Amino acid sequence: MWLYLILFAIPLIAFKTSGDGRSKVFLIGYLALIALFVGMSDMLGGYDRYIYGEAFDSIADVTTSGQAYGDRGVFNYFPGEPGYIWLNIIISWFTANRYIFILVLTLLIYVLLYQSLRDYCVNYPYALMLFMALWFYFSFTYLRQVLGATVAWLSIRYILKRQLWKFLLVWFIASTLHKSALVFLPIYFVPIRKYSVKTILAVMGVALVIGISPIPNAIFHAYGDAISMIAKNAQYNASGGFRIDYLLEAAFFLYFIIKSYASIPNRRVNILMLNMALVFCAMLLFFIRSENGGRLSWYYMIGIISTITYICTQGDRRQVFGPMMIVVSLLLYVRIYVAWQIPLSYLAPYKTFLSDGVRENDQLCRRYEYDHMYDVNKLYRAPLRFKTDFNIGNISVDEAQVQDNGL
Repeated sequence: MWLYLILFAIPLIAFKTSGDGRSKVFLIGYLALIALFVGMSDMLGGYDRYIYGEAFDSIADVTTSGQAYGDRGVFNYFPGEPGYIWLNIIISWFTANRYIFILVLTLLIYVLLYQSLRDYCVNYPYALMLFMALWFYFSFTYLRQVLGATVAWLSIRYILKRQLWKFLLVWFIASTLHKSALVFLPIYFVPIRKYSVKTILAVMGVALVIGISPIPNAIFHAYGDAISMIAKNAQYNASGGFRIDYLLEAAFFLYFIIKSYASIPNRRVNILMLNMALVFCAMLLFFIRSENGGRLSWYYMIGIISTITYICTQGDRRQVFGPMMIVVSLLLYVRIYVAWQIPLSYLAPYKTFLSDGVRENDQLCRRYEYDHMYDVNKLYRAPLRFKTDFNIGNISVDEAQVQDNGL
């Protein structure tokens, strides 16, 4: 636990001691630190890491054998998401090892995250504290969706410039990594202007009423395949219990935003970030009965980080809201750690893949490890190689094999 608290304390200390909070050196250095912390961890975070590791190892085996990717059915692993498959294939030309694959993917995520935090946040240490509270832990395990969101954020500049085709191109690339990027498409068509507080509250009320109803569940049944295979398999299914944490989170952020509404600048970028923050809150309310539907709000996470950072460091209530949000961020950060740590020790004891063996009492490994050779030697599969010969083959999707893969 102390190791994770130290990670949170670094941007807190930087915020208290730095001047304007705009040091790119600090932003790059800190993101590099946590990217390596996450990327080099030994399968921490949950089941999804093992899914992605096994899929990559299978693709790397096809690369090693020189067989046709399509003929071996690798495009069936994540059907309709060819961008992610091709990313696996390209990385497999340079490594056959799942640990190096996860490290490369994590570094890519944090490079993309750097660009968005740099461009849309007025105080980097404060924004990083919010990131740690809201999203840091999820970068351990939900690699595909986090990557999809950070790629989608590259299209924000084209929303501001009203360049539809460039926006659609970047959004399409994000959707080939994770189909849930579909939810980011509508933001281009939302007029970039401030809406009245009454309008905002009305929209939030409607989102909450719909969220309590069976409608979100019906949407997933009708369009689950268009959103993602995970949605189709009910991971996003809106049939769970009432998520009081979604309600509290949305209400808390809305309180900050509405109380500081007048102080948010009328610059287009600030208004767009504000509207994205409001969509983030609305989606939490819309999926308030969903077990994991709130994950779809991640595509608007940069809006909430940017807007709350401005309110708490530049807004007219920053003297009160700034310290309050730091305390709440720390509580959120600790809450997620405890929720993840208690059932299966998802996060601690921390261990990197640079040492062989498994963590003490590693329940994740016992449940989900598919290749116990990794227990003996983490780098038994080639960590570095150069394969230039490859065969695409038939890339048609075999629905029967999709079901067999369980992906």
